[in-house]
Amino acid sequence: MGATLTAPSQTVTRPIRTRRAGRLRDTVLGILGLAVVVLVIELLPRVGVVDSRFLPPASEMLATLWDQLGEPSFWTALGDTLRGWAIGLAIAMVAGVAVGIVVGSIPLLRAITASTVEFLRPIPSVALIPLVVLIYGSQPQSALILVVYASFWQVLVQVLYGVADVDPVVRDTAHSYRFSRRAIVRTVIWPTALPYVVTGFRLAAAVALILEITAELIIGVPGLGQRIGVAQSSGAVSLTYALVIVVGLVGITVNLFARVVERRALRWHSSVRREIA
Repeated sequence: MGATLTAPSQTVTRPIRTRRAGRLRDTVLGILGLAVVVLVIELLPRVGVVDSRFLPPASEMLATLWDQLGEPSFWTALGDTLRGWAIGLAIAMVAGVAVGIVVGSIPLLRAITASTVEFLRPIPSVALIPLVVLIYGSQPQSALILVVYASFWQVLVQVLYGVADVDPVVRDTAHSYRFSRRAIVRTVIWPTALPYVVTGFRLAAAVALILEITAELIIGVPGLGQRIGVAQSSGAVSLTYALVIVVGLVGITVNLFARVVERRALRWHSSVRREIA
């Protein structure tokens, strides 16, 4: 009798332990791979395989990065980059979700705008750089327009897919019970579209960071990208690499932030529940 009761719990616990062990193994392997890359970058210039004027040892990059942490101007630049990224991403999310729900909910409007969306969406944001420079110069508004433009399409397309995925039977049932438009959006469309919205957020978060750094580097908008350009033009190779490492760390942080948002927003979804377990 006792063996009959304990068997199911062991069956459930074993896959959970297996998944946790797998995640721990992946983390260890990831750290090991990063350590190997750092070691290779440290050895290549020291043994003369690569000229240290173009690729300094990893220890020199990290020492320069440590010095930067004590510079107020570094934190100001980091703050400028994060502020531009956050504002642009927020505008793109609000606009993309609102436009996507409205356009996706009205078939005629979806048909009218389909060709326009397919025409505008593939246009690279960098192609707009001459236009925004002509209007705003090197002001933060230039980077903001590029970030919003690039991120908006990522969100809009996902929301359109989400709205199109709504079960027509459920939608017709809501109409037959005379739900208001707001109630239909809140109880029928939004729960179905939410996973797509979160996917759009993850895509848009990465794209927004890329465009923010690109605008700072090319246009000269204040931020980490501008400091990278100044360091490169002044021949400060170690500082250039140190700032590139910072940009990479910011990218990892943005991705982790997006993952946290996804888990919180979709904690009821089966895929997230399996991942957390």
